[in-house]
Amino acid sequence: MTQTTLYFGLNRPAGPVITAAEWQTFVDQQVTPRFKEGLSVFDAKGQWLGNDGKLARENSKALMLIHSPDAASEQNIEALRTRYKQQFAQDSVMRVDAPVCVAF
Repeated sequence: MTQTTLYFGLNRPAGPVITAAEWQTFVDQQVTPRFKEGLSVFDAKGQWLGNDGKLARENSKALMLIHSPDAASEQNIEALRTRYKQQFAQDSVMRVDAPVCVAF
């Protein structure tokens, strides 16, 4: 199996932060239909060095998915990244993939 963790920033470039209700609606409408088998969401705090040389910090959500390494999963993951960036005016959604051995 593959473990993919996506990191979604909660700050908008202009305007209010993404609310808990907006995040949950995104999960309910975009994530759950694509990954019905299950998922985990964690609160995260991100930081990075901006192009201006200043340290930026942001509350985030980490979404962990365990899935088959196939074309359908790849399309669904990329659809989530694209949709979130469009819906919430984000520059990026970080993606980390790792092979995993999973037992339930």
